[in-house]
Amino acid sequence: MIWLKAFIAGLLATLIFHQGLFGLFYLLGMVPAAPFNMTSVPPIGVPAVLSLAFFGGLWGIAIWAIIRHLGTAAFWSLAILLGAIGPTVVAMLVVFPIKGIDVTAQTWVGGLLLNGFWGLGLAVFMKLMGERKTV
Repeated sequence: MIWLKAFIAGLLATLIFHQGLFGLFYLLGMVPAAPFNMTSVPPIGVPAVLSLAFFGGLWGIAIWAIIRHLGTAAFWSLAILLGAIGPTVVAMLVVFPIKGIDVTAQTWVGGLLLNGFWGLGLAVFMKLMGERKTV
């Protein structure tokens, strides 16, 4: 059950924290695309935001496996740090080149910020689901 909670927390963190911050960046004119991209993506044609949320759930499981037994300060800081680094490195070095998206300093910084905020969201949702007894 704990791994399902981690998946759901990662999925929700994507939809609320990641896409919420992406929306703020969009409103401020910092990114050209709007959040919640509903364009279908291969191979099964689901909306891009749902694909992103699914992979956010998988990342949630992986990061939860690392941070779940840490003390309070390490838990929160490592959730943000691992959230920022793991998904961003994979996106910039694997996903973006496959999709033909340019990797720039701006995409690296944006990815680190968005995914770090996603990591915070993961930790928040796991705490809300009762998986963290610490403050």
